[in-house]
Amino acid sequence: MISLHFALADYCVLVLYALALVFVGLRQRKVVSSEASAFLVAGRGLTLPAFVATLVATWYGGILGVGELAYGSGLGAWTVFGLPYYVFALIYALWLAPKVRTAARFTIPDTLEAAHGKPVALLGAVLVFFLVAPAPYALMTGTLLQAIFGGPLWLCVTLGTLLSVVFVVRGGLETDVRTNLVQFLLMFLGFGLLVAFCFAKVGGLPTLAAQLPATHKSLSGGNPLPYILVWYCIALWTLADPGFHQRCSAAESPKVAQRGILVSIVCWALFDFLTVSAGCYARVLLPHLEKPIDAYPALAEALLPPLAKGIFWVGMLATVMSTLISYAFLAATTIGRDLAWRAWKADQVLWTRVGVGIAALLAIAAALALPSVVGLWLAIGSAFVPGLLVPLLTAYAPTKWRARPAFTLAGMVLGTGLPLLWMVIGQSKGAMDAAHYPFGIEAIYVGLGASLLCWALGLKKEKAAGSCPQLLATREG
Repeated sequence: MISLHFALADYCVLVLYALALVFVGLRQRKVVSSEASAFLVAGRGLTLPAFVATLVATWYGGILGVGELAYGSGLGAWTVFGLPYYVFALIYALWLAPKVRTAARFTIPDTLEAAHGKPVALLGAVLVFFLVAPAPYALMTGTLLQAIFGGPLWLCVTLGTLLSVVFVVRGGLETDVRTNLVQFLLMFLGFGLLVAFCFAKVGGLPTLAAQLPATHKSLSGGNPLPYILVWYCIALWTLADPGFHQRCSAAESPKVAQRGILVSIVCWALFDFLTVSAGCYARVLLPHLEKPIDAYPALAEALLPPLAKGIFWVGMLATVMSTLISYAFLAATTIGRDLAWRAWKADQVLWTRVGVGIAALLAIAAALALPSVVGLWLAIGSAFVPGLLVPLLTAYAPTKWRARPAFTLAGMVLGTGLPLLWMVIGQSKGAMDAAHYPFGIEAIYVGLGASLLCWALGLKKEKAAGSCPQLLATREG
């Protein structure tokens, strides 16, 4: 991270942000252990504004990685890392969101158990836990705090993670949503301010485009087609994302869930416009930046005066911490409800609170060992999305389209296990990419292929047998 020069006004803004989080966290009522619905899905009372704010803030945590991509690829950062997520979010809104809210379950493993049985649900809980691992966001939070205040990375990661997650122990999802409301506003304010200063310095979009390399103005951003296709497949993550599922389950109604995602897509598009524009301005103003991941911090350091700089940095922190708190709570819910409650009927609220601590500690430990956030996204998406996607989508499809539970379980094991094996082999040969994978096939394709094959075999046998799995009643406790 670059060397920063903060004025007193900038530090005051950071302190005010921390106090705002404390205020929002402490003003929540403490949910008693018997109120599982209130703690896990906010009493299913999310209004449209609250739904949009929490979904938008939660789904946009990798801000430093976005800066790196926008600096290096320009418009390609939007094409590769924005557009595919809009497409699958639209599919989720039109097809899945009303079904998720109508089913009124708590978690993805609840849905898997209802459709495929308890063993599938338990394995699904393990996959969900890894899918929502908050380590990348703990690392980014710690990196930002270290740049501002200095000190060892482990201390910054620890303090940033604890400040993010401590309050959900008291109020659960409702606290998560209220902090996301604050963070939603700050992330737009921070980047809107940065782009406004860039506009004043360089000029509007036509002037910016005239000074960018040709690759930055192309839809591919100079990225090869196979690379782009892999990220489009990883965007399938949206359809199996536990954050989408949790917030749709917590919405006031199926219409709120559906409309909330549609409005969120517009908000993501606007925020992508701000972040990609800022990355392109950084490329023009700082063409020889040593580390592209420093694009936003370096641009802010070069352009923003005191106070404005503090507001921008709070916007970056809010973008990352909103995802950290939400993913930590999702991981805790997986521990409390999907593992402890489902396995031995433990008190799910109590164990979710314990799970917050476990998730935070694991995030801190993993964050200090992670070499690359973008690489981690690629690895997690390639390994755990294929194992979850087919069982979850068929759970919401008509019963005739579900494979037998044994085949579903096999598809989850192979859909996750084979990509992990592919990545281990690739890493042993020097890198996790198609050039080093067996047969030159990307890991995610292997996982999706195995999962779909198991589904097809189980479906054919199901039809031949003339029966189909019975829908199990979900006990929400």
